[in-house]
Amino acid sequence: MSWTYEAPLEHMRFVLEHVLDAPTHWKACEAFADLDLDTADAVLEEAARFASEVLQPLNSTGDLEGCVREADGRVRTPTGFPAAYQAFVAGGWPALPCDPAWGGQGLPLLLDAALREMLDACNHGWNMYPDLLHGAYETIKAHGSDDLKARYLPKLVSGEWLAAMALTEPQAGSDLGQLRTRAEPQADGSLRISGNKIFISGGEHDLTDNIVHLVLCRLPDAPKGTKGLSLALVPKVLPDGSRNALFCDGIEKKMGIKASATCAMRYDGATGWLIGEPHRGLAAMFLMMNSARLHVGLQGLGHQEMATQNARRYAEERVQMGRAIGEHPAVRQLLDRLDVTTQAQRVLAYRAALALDLSEQHSDRAVREREKRFAALLTPIVKAFCTHQGFHGPAAALGVWGGYGYVHEYGIEQTVRDARIAMIYEGTNEIQAIDLAQRKLLADAGATAFELLDALRAELPEQDPLRDFIDESRTHLPSWLNRVAQDGAHLLESADDLLHGLAHTLLAWAVGRMAAMANALPDEAAARQRALATAFTRQAVPQGRLHWQRALAATAPR
Repeated sequence: MSWTYEAPLEHMRFVLEHVLDAPTHWKACEAFADLDLDTADAVLEEAARFASEVLQPLNSTGDLEGCVREADGRVRTPTGFPAAYQAFVAGGWPALPCDPAWGGQGLPLLLDAALREMLDACNHGWNMYPDLLHGAYETIKAHGSDDLKARYLPKLVSGEWLAAMALTEPQAGSDLGQLRTRAEPQADGSLRISGNKIFISGGEHDLTDNIVHLVLCRLPDAPKGTKGLSLALVPKVLPDGSRNALFCDGIEKKMGIKASATCAMRYDGATGWLIGEPHRGLAAMFLMMNSARLHVGLQGLGHQEMATQNARRYAEERVQMGRAIGEHPAVRQLLDRLDVTTQAQRVLAYRAALALDLSEQHSDRAVREREKRFAALLTPIVKAFCTHQGFHGPAAALGVWGGYGYVHEYGIEQTVRDARIAMIYEGTNEIQAIDLAQRKLLADAGATAFELLDALRAELPEQDPLRDFIDESRTHLPSWLNRVAQDGAHLLESADDLLHGLAHTLLAWAVGRMAAMANALPDEAAARQRALATAFTRQAVPQGRLHWQRALAATAPR
């Protein structure tokens, strides 16, 4: 059976229209007031066509061919990748969520999230190249000088130029305080950047003539640690058309996403310009990192969707012991768990994207502030939990194929390999858990989490048993907060289970909300939605309770 993709458009529409009631929210945002579901449907349908017809056929061949670094340092991407990218630009996809003032289409990040899910499902390696565009756009738009904005934003919005995010170095890893890349101020106001960066996705390639690098660096008077980091814009091609002094010294031979050029970059006195204030580079880059973390979560979602639908198709066709393997109880339970988890993650990820939209565009300031808090809370959960499931879900699905699942031509083994990296980059999942526990929960004594849980619980029918699980979580959280406030070491020991316990709680809302709105679906789909809610209650809720118990056990008095 061939490895194929059919975009889950019906479920996406169901989530947008009924679960999240996005059209009502759009009407309260001046920028989206004229957007209707017909327009949204047209966007999603065209995105699905591009993903399945243009990108998906390049996925396996791109994995086998990989990227090649030429003797002169240039990087050649797999066959078909440059043409696919030009089609992407011609379709206006990079401009989808950007401000019309810079050539964007001004559509919600929510629709952009649906687009990215489809792109990642069909070709994660290819989508690594444009995936950083929006974050770079947001960072330059918010912190760049007028000259830098005028020079670079239109090119990034259109996709004529791509971007790269240059953070870590060989000695640093996740500890950005150890960065050594130097930035020396010049008389003309520019900076001379010198240093080495590793693991730079899309640092060099043949998709666009210019690549805009955002580089964390240190000015001569910088204090030690992360408080001394500045952010510089360093283009591959300078405004006068000359080649800048940045070079790709090598590309990594990786376990997965082999079609993505992961570069070791050398900045040899390269010309750049400061973005934001001196020594405030992390603050300036935060917009890019926040956007990137949502996008990484969508990578996990895309992988799980692709694995789930192909596993179900195979299970319906493959006959063992006289019947299709999908009829065997163990396989049926696995497929149901994959289905409901994938659907619930879609609701959660799209809710985070909606929060980002409302935090910027809603007409009511109080709503903007509330959604900003919600987005900050949801971002580490979406990144960590969706990528965790995006690897472990396909790894479990591989078993549906038996021995064939271990063979490249069946597709699932590539998905498992490609998905694993998303748990590591843009801040490992453990770092996301610490961020959630320390900066989001402990910092405001759980006020935002309680506000969110109460709002989501109110969206479920009173008789829904999933409300009980949300209530349980609502009582566990104060106990955890009280204990970690007394001993900070407990926070680090319990953060991962805390994130997973809270993620399961949010999934319970998503599943309950889908079941509550199932009457909007055709009868067969509605019955299926309610059956999945039952499967979630039986299989996932006990897992969520286990994570809460472990989080509390890790904070118990010694």
